[in-house]
Amino acid sequence: MSTDQIIGNNLKELRKRLGYTQEEIAQAIGIKRAAYSNYEDGTREMPYDALEKAADFLGCEAYLLFEDSPSAKNEMFATAFRLTGLTDSDYQEIIRFKDIVKTAVKLDRIAHD
Repeated sequence: MSTDQIIGNNLKELRKRLGYTQEEIAQAIGIKRAAYSNYEDGTREMPYDALEKAADFLGCEAYLLFEDSPSAKNEMFATAFRLTGLTDSDYQEIIRFKDIVKTAVKLDRIAHD
């Protein structure tokens, strides 16, 4: 499986688990839905800035999207959650909070390695 396919599969799995549509993710990261769909399908390489925005929005570390292992998936899902009815400002605050949680998870992983 190619790296683009691994990333696409991880994005799709996170999106579905959180109950987002492709349109919602695309809008949140500032791209068109058709482009996002291509990234999920693994038919196009996702620019790293869009990948980072998607990871922040979904609540995981960007590097985990490159991984195809159960431990990486567990770590991805550890900080992934969805809230509804929020404004763009609310989403930005949530992204900042998720970043704090991701840092805590990373520090915990480092302490136990």
